[in-house]
Amino acid sequence: MKRAVEHRIGIQAPAEIVWDVVSDFSTWNEWNPLYRRAEGQMKIGTALTLEQHLPGEPAKVIAPIVQDWVPYEQLHWRSSRMGGFVTAIRYLEIENMGPGNSTFSNGELFMGLLLRFVSRDERRKLKAAFTEMGEAVRDRAEAIWAERQKTPS
Repeated sequence: MKRAVEHRIGIQAPAEIVWDVVSDFSTWNEWNPLYRRAEGQMKIGTALTLEQHLPGEPAKVIAPIVQDWVPYEQLHWRSSRMGGFVTAIRYLEIENMGPGNSTFSNGELFMGLLLRFVSRDERRKLKAAFTEMGEAVRDRAEAIWAERQKTPS
């Protein structure tokens, strides 16, 4: 059995711009309301260090493992919960929708023996946090794209 929490949002900027926003961990503290600190390398099998801020909860540092990444398309990381009886795959995915448009999806897929203990309340908080993050990615990417579209006077 699996459970998923996801948010998708359309962005009026090319997928390359969205990727630039998502893949630059050093700037996450400037725009990302969910992960206010991000460190690590986008390299399969390596750990990231993320400071996670879920609504109504204290900040916590997590160390997920990079599961997969494809430039301009996706970044996936994996973490374990409940003594390894629940695995969570967190994904950030970008779909190219044309020269100046893309879609950004960010979510988490839960699987494992103790899946029933991933509460509805936790999933609700994650949905709210993923929505905030998606909107922040959109806002930053669209601002960068708008700036690049300006013609010199």
